[in-house]
Amino acid sequence: MKIVLLQDVKSLGKAGALVEVSEGYARNFLLPKKLGAPATAENLNTLKLKKANADRIAAEQLAEAQALAKRLEAAEVKLAIKGGENGKTYGSVSTKEIAEAVKQQLSLEIDRKKIVLAEPIKSFGSFETAVKLHKDVQAKLKVQVVEA
Repeated sequence: MKIVLLQDVKSLGKAGALVEVSEGYARNFLLPKKLGAPATAENLNTLKLKKANADRIAAEQLAEAQALAKRLEAAEVKLAIKGGENGKTYGSVSTKEIAEAVKQQLSLEIDRKKIVLAEPIKSFGSFETAVKLHKDVQAKLKVQVVEA
């Protein structure tokens, strides 16, 4: 019996997959638990429409992330922090501080968890940080750390 999976099933496949299972397994397990639906023309058409909608939404999100990446790479964020002797700072610059500076200076909302620091920023100067905006899009943000 052909079944369209409505949810991920560990031994069969991911949601939206068309699988061949025994009638007993479908009738006694998949259908009562709403894990799958019979592969009728209506269900296959619904599945095709859902996939098309999901692809369209994914393409829109990718385009938004690419536009945001271009904006971030063209900009520079300045952070003023207290410092001591020899160009060292008191503490280090965190991703939270960078995200707040981007929000204030560029009027962009970026989650601090998406900002990737290769190593902690503990001195004054210019640094580049990576910002993961999408699974396929990563932008470089310039951070200028100056003494307050």
